[in-house]
Amino acid sequence: MFKADLHVHTCYSKDSISSPEKVVQRCLDIGINCLAVTDHNTISGALEVKRIAPFTVIVGEEVLTSCGEIIGLFLTEEVPRHLSPEETVTRIKAQRGLVCIPHPFDRFRPHSRLRRNALEKIMPDVDLIEVFNSRTFMLQDSARALQLAQSRGLPGTVGSDAHVEREIGRSFVELPEFNDAEQFRLALGQGKVFTRRTSPLIHFYNIRNRLIRLLKKS
Repeated sequence: MFKADLHVHTCYSKDSISSPEKVVQRCLDIGINCLAVTDHNTISGALEVKRIAPFTVIVGEEVLTSCGEIIGLFLTEEVPRHLSPEETVTRIKAQRGLVCIPHPFDRFRPHSRLRRNALEKIMPDVDLIEVFNSRTFMLQDSARALQLAQSRGLPGTVGSDAHVEREIGRSFVELPEFNDAEQFRLALGQGKVFTRRTSPLIHFYNIRNRLIRLLKKS
């Protein structure tokens, strides 16, 4: 069985300073043996973690479209930011990747969650819905995400949305082992989720991380 955290960031995201080495070590320390690395607008961090990790790593990207964020999983090429949601989905599908909608109803992320009208347009091509994100503060918002997944008959993912390595593993899913995207999608249907919210104070780390990066550049 895999113990998978399906939404993790490394220092290749501008609001994280977690090195690939520290991410891998954290996973080894807590028993996470499957990881989806979903840095903002790049797959470089995911490829580096995949290169050094002795466990399964899904190459992902949290892409900022013109209408909010979409996650692509099982990517082989980077998807450019600021494209339309439709074009972003097309580019993910062209790689035989999976389209996942992160934190779709998080009221405290009005600029990053995908706009509702945009979501409705691409729903026929959506493969997965993130039904629990540890950084989503209101349980009602997570409940709405779960209801959306169930109403559309789509598998749900869960993840810590870690930007600091100690967040990794706060939420995860235990699921059967898989070898490719389609097997992963089917395995999620047999998964057992374990969820914990992260303190809202963790968002101050994002601000701190950005400041640290700016100071290093100066």
